[in-house]
Amino acid sequence: MPGFTPGRRWQKAYLPFKKISTGAAISTAVERTWKGVVFGCRMCGNCLLQETAFICPMECPKGLRNGPCGGSTPEHCYVDETRPCIWYRIYDRAERMGRLDRLMEVLPPLDWDKVGTSAVKDLQDHFREVGGVKTLWNVLWQGRERVVQAWDEFFLDIRQPAWWGGDGLPHPAPAHEPVSHLEKVLASGKMALTAEILPPLSTNPDDLIKKVESLKGSIDAANFTDNPSATARLSSWACSLISMKNGVEPVLQITGRDNTRASFQADVLGASALGIRNILCLTGDHPCLGPAPHARKDIWDLDAIQMIWLLRRMRDESHFLDCREMKCAPQAFIGAAGSPFASKPLFQAIREEKKANAGAQFLQTQVIFDVDGFEQYLEALERRDVTQRVKLLAGITPVRSHSALLAFAGVPGIKIPPAMFKRLEEAKDPKEESVQMTLEIINRVKKLPGIAGFHFMAVGWESIVPRLVKESGLR
Repeated sequence: MPGFTPGRRWQKAYLPFKKISTGAAISTAVERTWKGVVFGCRMCGNCLLQETAFICPMECPKGLRNGPCGGSTPEHCYVDETRPCIWYRIYDRAERMGRLDRLMEVLPPLDWDKVGTSAVKDLQDHFREVGGVKTLWNVLWQGRERVVQAWDEFFLDIRQPAWWGGDGLPHPAPAHEPVSHLEKVLASGKMALTAEILPPLSTNPDDLIKKVESLKGSIDAANFTDNPSATARLSSWACSLISMKNGVEPVLQITGRDNTRASFQADVLGASALGIRNILCLTGDHPCLGPAPHARKDIWDLDAIQMIWLLRRMRDESHFLDCREMKCAPQAFIGAAGSPFASKPLFQAIREEKKANAGAQFLQTQVIFDVDGFEQYLEALERRDVTQRVKLLAGITPVRSHSALLAFAGVPGIKIPPAMFKRLEEAKDPKEESVQMTLEIINRVKKLPGIAGFHFMAVGWESIVPRLVKESGLR
């Protein structure tokens, strides 16, 4: 375990992807050794230690550079339970140091030309660029405030390359007419309803079409998962097109796990060209949750916040990540996921605020079974003004049995009150008891401030959604 970091490297440090001189190789090896001992450094080439409470975020198995995933806990990492959630530790230390505000900056993805190379050399080169010792001497004579300002500006220039330009400021969408039916409903103030449909494990779309048809009239949009639990299914892309052809507006899910920055940008352009407007950006479940043989377990090319930031810039600024201009920008209503029960409400509220700042316009939450705990999450969001800036869709899941509820209990980021287990275990008709419990949750949640709609995740029981919508009075 590194001396200054409460964890350990997920994998060995990177080596350069290109040939470097003998002198550079020696200095890089020295840096790799001492930073590995002290910080567990993986030599990402863009050191963020000053922004992340001096804990290296690259120790996260997903390589997340902008905050925790939806499965974060105070106890351990859900990918490897022998290690702590490194982002929980970053937030915890930043809170104790009074540096939580530094975690709001949207940090860039890796520049793979720099991966494995010396961050110290970058500092030296930039020091020379800004005038070296002469500039330093002049700044020192201008007083403490100017020294602090110059220090921050110096490191900002290094960690935020021109092609990214990240910051911690809000970036709301410019004034516009709604680009989708879902956005129009949410903008009107009506209670919006969406439902998640699990894509089939085959090329036969009949069952999918049947589910879409059964939900028509009960929901405003259908959400198609993108290889949930790192398991291959019919693509969210294909499902979205099938849904459109059958009269239900889709929400296209795109995960960072299965995409590079190039494929993500290509999918955004393709979706817009075909009329798919609602795009939900997710980091994605780790491959360890999927069936063997597992997919690659290296770090993600983009996390959810980086995807949101990039998508917003494509839409509002009409250029690609590499700064090429595009003649026709994509149209998109940008969504993100919220995790009410992961780690602490304060930490998750910071994460959701960062998504809102990056450009998220609506937020779908993880499953809500514990309404009291969800209220604490809402209060944390309210204190950070998040519920005033994004439309919040509360996640609702009916379960068909006690064993199904037990399975949900093992999913990272889900909290279930013990009383629910008892009710289902003792019920003569578990299905009907589950329906009644779900209706109770809906009726409590819809009265809470900041709720703009509901997102139903029936996980193979989509046929129950119209009944829930009708009997809860949502339609």
